[in-house]
Formats: sequence, structure tokens, C-alpha cells
Amino acid sequence: MPIPTDTITNVTMYELDVELARRFAVASGALDLAQVAVVRIDLASGHHGWGEMAPFPAITGETRDGTLEAALQAAPALVGHSVLEYRRLFVDFKERLEGHAAARCGLETALLDAYCRRLGVPLWAHFGGAERTREHITDITIPVTDLDTTVDLSRLYHARGFRRFKLKVGVDVQLDIEKLSRVANACPDSAFVLDANAGYTLPDARRFLAGLSKGVCVLLLEQPLAAGDHEGARALRREFSVRVAADESARSCADVIELAREGAADVINLKIMKTGVREAVQMAMVARSLGLSLMLGGMLETRLAMGCSFGLALGLGGFDYLDLDTPLLLQTDPWTGGYTYRGPVLLPWSDPGLGVEPAEGAAFSPCETVGLTRV
Repeated sequence: MPIPTDTITNVTMYELDVELARRFAVASGALDLAQVAVVRIDLASGHHGWGEMAPFPAITGETRDGTLEAALQAAPALVGHSVLEYRRLFVDFKERLEGHAAARCGLETALLDAYCRRLGVPLWAHFGGAERTREHITDITIPVTDLDTTVDLSRLYHARGFRRFKLKVGVDVQLDIEKLSRVANACPDSAFVLDANAGYTLPDARRFLAGLSKGVCVLLLEQPLAAGDHEGARALRREFSVRVAADESARSCADVIELAREGAADVINLKIMKTGVREAVQMAMVARSLGLSLMLGGMLETRLAMGCSFGLALGLGGFDYLDLDTPLLLQTDPWTGGYTYRGPVLLPWSDPGLGVEPAEGAAFSPCETVGLTRV
């Protein structure tokens, strides 16, 4: 009997290393190389889908080896099932891959990509196309580095049209204050997201906010304190009238509800790599219902995973802050097709699914294939 065309026949894992343009450091750690894993799902129809797993050990505690192991253990449960059942498979991932958000993200993205390619529609259309025609602008991240490099990088990006800077802080209060002052002077008409990655104590955060130059446009203070310090975050909001974004503190719908109840955040930063795609969509709905604003960001990802996040922005709409810049921090782009950048502007794609395929010469290293047939 012929296999139904929507059947998942193979799941293949790859390792992919991508050089960074420069070292990427935040308050909690640093990466010198983007070490990601890629998954391909094949259907009996001949369609396929791609997904990315890009753990950031210093932030989530996940590693590529652990992520690949978890994904490979979950992969056999996909084979033989219809891609049309992706929602049921997502629920299964939640149980099988508890503690492995990056693995969930990769498998969920690959399923959605294959599903949308099978239907012949872009992934953003699956999510609704709410803001397909709106212009979407990303900030650009300036990692933790020395003062002169911080200013030089900011000037470089300012000349390329960027006006929103995500400045990584949280290591040295006085140096952070000086960096912001220097960048604001060097890059007129700019606005700032100040991301401490949970690096400050409450006294540090108070000293930092009190020392900021008047007239600097601060959009958000992101994760100033340790995850779970809701009392401290609430105090900063009250004392300095600053909008606080929760990132490390927001990993589930339950976290969003608690943050709202405690008055500990104005904005929730959604990242599919820290929650998976399904949970991120649910968190967006919960946050909106509770009156919280939305931000969309990522780990150190290529255009594959970032394209899925951009698809959420285009499809769901309602994201006030976009931090979808990490492909711009890489030395090379391992993908062709899909969305593109024009300076800080993200340009949608029209091909089915995510619209991407491996670029010629990209060093994808096959790990293992699980399926009805070997490929």
C-alpha cells in the first residue's frame, strides 16, 4: 500500500559551525563561534522542512551535544506520522523534551516549514499574516566589549541606518553609564534597549539608572536582575519610571502570568529558542490578555530560526520591539532564500514555508538519519 503523501519519512540532523564577525559577549557569558544544529524533515510527497537548534549555554544551560542527543531521541516518534498532525506532535515534544527548549524549537520549526511547503504557503501566512505589509525594523546588538569598540561599532551601524541599539550592560556599572553616554553622543536620534542579562544586583541597577544622562532615549531596561527577582524589578519600575522587559524570567505561560501578577514587567521578550515555537505563541496570547507588551528576540541564530521568529511578527502582529539581528553578527550566511535585510528593515519572503535552502559551500555535517528509508 502506498505511503500517504503527508507522512514523515525521514528526520536528519546536522551540525553547523558559523564564524562570528566578532566575539559575542553578554553579562552571563560569551561565544566565539555559533555552534548550531540543523534538522531536516522529509515527507513522502517529496516536500521537506528545515529547523534550527541554537542553544546559548551561558543563558539557557543547554549545549549543542545535549540538544542533538535529545532531538535524536525524540525523532523516531515523528516517523510514520502525518505532518498534518503537527499540533499533536508539538504536545508530545513538550513532554518528551522537557528541559530541551532548543531541540523543541528545531523540530517544531521543521514541522511547520514542511507543513507550509506542502500547502504551498509562506510560514507567516500560517500564523495569519496580520502585519505582512507593515515595515518591520530591528535593533542591532552591541555586545559587552571595551569602551572604544562599543562606540566604533555603534557608529558603524548608525551609518548603515540603525537607530535602535541593544546595548549589552550588566558587568561594570560606571563603564556601562559611560558607554551609553558616549554612544548617545556619537549616534544622534538613537534609542536604546539596555540589556543586563540578569547581571546587576538591585543596588547596581539603581546606581546605573540614576547615573544615566538626561535626554538619552531609553526604550527598555531588559532583565536587569536575576530571574525571579520580581520584587526588585517592581521597585525599579516604580522608582525610575522605566519600562522593564523580562527575558530570562519569562520561559513559560506560567512565568508570564506571575510577572503580570507581581507587576515585575512591562514587556515580555519572546524567543522561540528558549521556549519552542508552540509555547512562544501561547505566551504571546497570554501576555496580550494581561496587558503586557511584546518583544521578539533570539539567541545567536542564523536566518533559519530568525526567519521563523520573523514569521511570528508578520503573522501574529502586535510586537512593539524586534531584536532579530543575530544573522547580521555572523561572518557568513549559510542559507539562501527567505527573508532579507535592508539595513535595519526586514523584508518578507513569498516562497512556501521559510523559503530557505542551504547555501552553496555551507559546511553542514550530517549526524544521523532516523526514518523509513536511509538518506
